[in-house]
Amino acid sequence: MKMIARHTAGLLLAALCLPFTATAAAPQPTHEFSLDNGLKVIVREDHRAPVVVSQLWYKVGSSYETPGQTGLSHALEHMMFKGSAKLGPGDASRVLRELGAEENAFTSDDYTAYYQVLARDRLAVAFELEADRLASLRLPPEEFKREIEVIKEERRLRTDDRPSNLAFERFKAMAYPASGYHTPTIGWMADLERMTVEELRTWYEAWYAPNNATLVVVGDVSVSEVKVLAERYFGPIPARTVPPAKMPLELAAPGERRMTLYLKTQLPSLIMGFNVPGLATAEAPRQVHALRLIAALLDGGYSARLPTRLERGEELVSGASAWYNAYPRGDSLFILSATPNSQTGKTLEQAEAGLWRELQDLQAKPPSAEELARVRAQVIAGLVYERDSITSQATTIGQLETVGLSWKLIDQELAELEAVTPADIQAAAKTFFTRDRLSVAHVLPEENRDE
Repeated sequence: MKMIARHTAGLLLAALCLPFTATAAAPQPTHEFSLDNGLKVIVREDHRAPVVVSQLWYKVGSSYETPGQTGLSHALEHMMFKGSAKLGPGDASRVLRELGAEENAFTSDDYTAYYQVLARDRLAVAFELEADRLASLRLPPEEFKREIEVIKEERRLRTDDRPSNLAFERFKAMAYPASGYHTPTIGWMADLERMTVEELRTWYEAWYAPNNATLVVVGDVSVSEVKVLAERYFGPIPARTVPPAKMPLELAAPGERRMTLYLKTQLPSLIMGFNVPGLATAEAPRQVHALRLIAALLDGGYSARLPTRLERGEELVSGASAWYNAYPRGDSLFILSATPNSQTGKTLEQAEAGLWRELQDLQAKPPSAEELARVRAQVIAGLVYERDSITSQATTIGQLETVGLSWKLIDQELAELEAVTPADIQAAAKTFFTRDRLSVAHVLPEENRDE
């Protein structure tokens, strides 16, 4: 899933396939409680180093926005650093820098989150600063006037002037006809140009409430000390009525959709996507875990099917990928992409046919037990490695909770993936890889427009 961070450096979000331990070891001590104002707090102990990460997650992102008012969630994320009742613009960041802390923020389709990584004995500072802007954000008009120009330039640099990102944005708008996932997280340029600070104030007052947030703390802490600090700093903030937020659901069979884009790119490329459920919307969780493993079967390293068969075998493509986000708060997409091999004269149509052959092969016969075991082991190894970081642990917990799932899934992943059989892989391929769920984008160089 695409996320927009406030700074280019900072949090590298863990892969959206959730991590787990590869052994039968007991999960790390994790505690959950709620304050009287509705703020949910999750504490996961990790005592390997005297460091702690604090993350505050809000249930609001671009999928909550409406036509004409896109980009509000991301713009508000920027403005959350522009001052509060206690501090002026940038002061909170300066305080954290002087303490040697790391901070950042990010926005996605489904959430907006703010985090600090700092010494365990400075956790109170992070809580005080975060609670202050939750309770008393200032939105100075002069700061907004400057910041909206920064955001517009960010859009130009990251999307409008980067053909691959622009193509995916347009593809996503087509591939999600019924839900808010067609909205780009940064917003459409026309909406950025007419956005007002009053709209941001309304957005802040609607969604930034303790009863619409989850505080995640991971590191060298105890639940008792976190509870004392959370009550002290967040407890006095009153709950507010939050607008209803319905799950983003897609049409089960929207029909085949196609687009051709002519962009400033040197090589043609292809994007294919199938409308599929995520874990929050699936009839059976095993379908979702099967799709996760299909993505790895197709594109899980050097020995996966796409590089082995289409790239090195047929020399049909110069590159191909498969990707699936199992953890949105609504429905998802299973996405494939490819660049035809120009050196062997291959076309977009041939590349698309090659991708279809691989999907149809999964539909015709299940993978061998040996291939599935190898791929599953690769997935486990990669995810366990990522989970070594306290920031990654906190991010996984925050994502799960904010999209309406339980943090407890972080400790249940091994059994979920181990339960997937070759027959489950085949069944998922038959169910979801159909023409009436398909969106296709052909991306061509601008000079091809008149051909």
